[in-house]
Amino acid sequence: MSRAGRPLRVVVAGTAFGRVYLDAVRSDPEGFTLSGILARGGDYSRQLAEQSGVPLHTDVTELPDDTDVLCVVVRSGATGGPGSDLARAALRRGLHVLQEHPVHAGELADNLRAAREGDAAYAVGTLYPDLAPVRAFLAAAETLRARGPLRFIDAACNSQVAYPLLDVLGRAAGALRPWAFRAESGPGAELAGLTDGTQPFRTLHAVVGGAPVTLRVQNEVHPDDPDNHSHLLHRVSLGTDAGVLTLADTHGPVLWNPRLHAPRDATGRLVLAGPDTERLATPSTVELHPAADSYHHVFARLWPGAVLTALRRLRDAAADPVLRPGAGQWALSVSRCWADLTAQLGMPELISPPEPPVVPVTALRDAAEGAAAPSATDPAEGPPR
Repeated sequence: MSRAGRPLRVVVAGTAFGRVYLDAVRSDPEGFTLSGILARGGDYSRQLAEQSGVPLHTDVTELPDDTDVLCVVVRSGATGGPGSDLARAALRRGLHVLQEHPVHAGELADNLRAAREGDAAYAVGTLYPDLAPVRAFLAAAETLRARGPLRFIDAACNSQVAYPLLDVLGRAAGALRPWAFRAESGPGAELAGLTDGTQPFRTLHAVVGGAPVTLRVQNEVHPDDPDNHSHLLHRVSLGTDAGVLTLADTHGPVLWNPRLHAPRDATGRLVLAGPDTERLATPSTVELHPAADSYHHVFARLWPGAVLTALRRLRDAAADPVLRPGAGQWALSVSRCWADLTAQLGMPELISPPEPPVVPVTALRDAAEGAAAPSATDPAEGPPR
């Protein structure tokens, strides 16, 4: 609850991805209430404000004095938009601000100064670390770190979501510093000549939080459709002496592969069954958290749920100023880390692929089940020799 025990009054700036923020605010009426939409004033924004039963504001100076929070879901200077200008104007008035990533470190530092001037809480929302499957992954990673060091991190992403990936990797490793990135050279003419397509991924060797990292980034973007055409969003594996923890996709599942390790007998042969092989009775892969039911579920539940988690964290910082410096320093570190990564990657390659095909999962399942079905020529089941 906010001032005088009432829900925090929230204005959302932006009506593209901002729609997810609107759903998040509406999902917790005891903690937050939508009090307005800030947009340029186009027909869509006007209709959305009308449907939401709130006023449409076209300038940040129009926001009522009883506004508590401004969610800035408008591009920042990092992507050519006025988001940080809106954030600073609101912060200086004492409004708490949650700003959608990415935000350049210089802009972010200016925003933190404005927050101190207005005695307001400020946070950069990276969304993905607050998704339920990613939270499950990070909790399991923390448990593993308490039992031994991380031996490696293997990660992949699209360049559009590299900023939040670094947030995830830092949390998984337990720290961002020290970090460093070194991009490998491309495949070269010889390898390139053996394929009809271009290599979509850039490979980097890196260090995050002192852990060795192999990072692959699809550094491509469709200029007219930047939110589509990613081969994947995020995929992360953490290697430990006990096994490998994997976030198979941003939206799950989270998998655990215990290390395969069998004792040896007096002759040096592996002991595959019997006494002292209890660790071999565990499944080779365990699902710790399921995947999302569908992309409809992602848009309607997972993403708004992640935004709500960030809003509640902002509410805590609004109530307790002691929480603000640590959150600000972490946000600055993520942004600086991202700047170092993008300097190594360079500009993304512009692509214009067609709409991707839809492959029925039944076709894939039938093929897989058919190939795995036992046949008359298969040996009897038993332990490997």
